Amino acid sequence: MPDTPAPGTPGAIDPHVAVPSPGSAPAPAPRLLCDIHALARADPASAGAVWKLTESGRQLDANLVHLPAHQCVETHAEPDLDVLLLVVAGQGILGSNDRNEPLTGGVLFWLPHGSTRRITAGADGLSYLTVHRRRPGMQIRSRSAADS
Repeated sequence: MPDTPAPGTPGAIDPHVAVPSPGSAPAPAPRLLCDIHALARADPASAGAVWKLTESGRQLDANLVHLPAHQCVETHAEPDLDVLLLVVAGQGILGSNDRNEPLTGGVLFWLPHGSTRRITAGADGLSYLTVHRRRPGMQIRSRSAADS
């Protein structure tokens, strides 16, 4: 009997993984998008989104946001989407209705939909990555009789 690799080793066939049939479209492949740390260091005076996920067919939106020293994103709430916020450089404060949380490199916050927050950069500025479910694009539709 030929030697077969143990499950989980290179060359092993996992019976739980679907094998594409001949002629089917190739599965999407993972790929490198950017170097977040390099982008976060690029221009300390820049403000706003310095990178956005723009790939077609995606189910997520992601942004790398930079705030210069002592700048802030004013108090707001996201009514529909949960957001993950990962600090990649600098420091600051995440303010909510009832408390302030320190933002430092490597901390990951979950911002549940409906939660109120204010983000303020510290003396060295703040760079953070946000990730959330993609919003549907705007659609042009004709008016129906019910809209008239």
